[in-house]
Amino acid sequence: MSAYATMNRAELAEEYQSLSDAFAAYKARGLSLNMARGKPGAEQISLSNGMFGVVTPETNFKTEDCPDIRNYGNLYGIIEARRLFAEIMKVDPENVFVGGNSSLNLMFDTIACLMKQGAGGKPWNKQEKLKFLCPSPGYDRHFGITEYFGIEMIPVPMTKTGPDMDIVEKLVSEDATIKGIWCVPKYSNPQGITYSDETVRRFAALEPAAKDFRIMWDNAYIIHDINDTPDQLLNIFDELKKTGKEDMVFEFCSTSKITFPGSGVAAVAASKGNLQLINNRYTYTTIGFDKINMLRHVLYFKNVEGVMEHMKKHREILEPRFQIVTSMLSKELSGLDIASWENPNGGYFVSVDVEEGCAKRVVALCKEAGVVLTGAGATFPYGNDPKDSNIRIAPSYPPVEELQIAMEIFCISVRLAAAEKYLAQ
Repeated sequence: MSAYATMNRAELAEEYQSLSDAFAAYKARGLSLNMARGKPGAEQISLSNGMFGVVTPETNFKTEDCPDIRNYGNLYGIIEARRLFAEIMKVDPENVFVGGNSSLNLMFDTIACLMKQGAGGKPWNKQEKLKFLCPSPGYDRHFGITEYFGIEMIPVPMTKTGPDMDIVEKLVSEDATIKGIWCVPKYSNPQGITYSDETVRRFAALEPAAKDFRIMWDNAYIIHDINDTPDQLLNIFDELKKTGKEDMVFEFCSTSKITFPGSGVAAVAASKGNLQLINNRYTYTTIGFDKINMLRHVLYFKNVEGVMEHMKKHREILEPRFQIVTSMLSKELSGLDIASWENPNGGYFVSVDVEEGCAKRVVALCKEAGVVLTGAGATFPYGNDPKDSNIRIAPSYPPVEELQIAMEIFCISVRLAAAEKYLAQ
């Protein structure tokens, strides 16, 4: 296939007509397919069905530090659950707080803590101006939390090794109103990029002008590998110990994409001082999270090795889906110079950059043919993709046969939008 930029007008017109005919045929099928959000499919969720029967009266409803998990107490979570998350995140159990089912909830509440209490200084909501760095493309729900609290968002470009650290270092060292940064350090949402060792070390060595600067380290895909060449992420807390800046990071993870998205367990790892901030808030909102669910997870997995064996089953389901996406992109779009994409080794998304000015058109065309995608612009603060080019594909939820059709429609839509653009020029 020839690159669109090298085609003459007659060739482009012929290409456009051929694509239009193919698109019309798909549209006539009345399809209803969804690749909008990174939800585990039914097959993945069913992997954990055996968890339902593990907590019984025979377990005596006891843990090492809780005489009866059915009752109040244990605000930081049962010790067995704290140990399990500590193994996953490679931190000390005493630095782990285990909450409810949602790490997003923990992130929101952490920002709320900082707004109300501050971090060793004036509460954030008592300060005149607040800003947050937002590596982009990034996770739309991070941006939503920041916008909810009225914090100004500053986009930072992503590179192949993580956020552009030259920009991050310059901004945080010069501007005391910059209070934090969002990070998805392993298999970033949406690009699937894992931060390099150098990037992690530079984060740990930051010299922020704001002494209450915090890094929101959302390690959502910490063990979500999908092939034999998984990425390796340097442990940021090991690096923080070297720089003496353990207070600078909150790390989050959950079992939402390991067991049940709506009934998992979430955790945050942080310094004792940072955990005290969280404790100060939750003391007034709950007398303890769902300890029965915590014990259910502990008894089912037993240890981190049990969790990793479980993740191999997820990989068996996800790997073919990612292969469909990347192979279709390569087959239909390679050589045309109208799209680029990442081939991630894990996570839940494939990020595609289409012709500048065409992302919204591609999403609209897909919707017209019955394929729902995440809205164009969602991966940038305020929904504003300055190039209108990034699109996030979520392969996990549709059945394989539907995913194949959805990708055929996606690729035709990318080509059709690009052909329209070049013809208009």
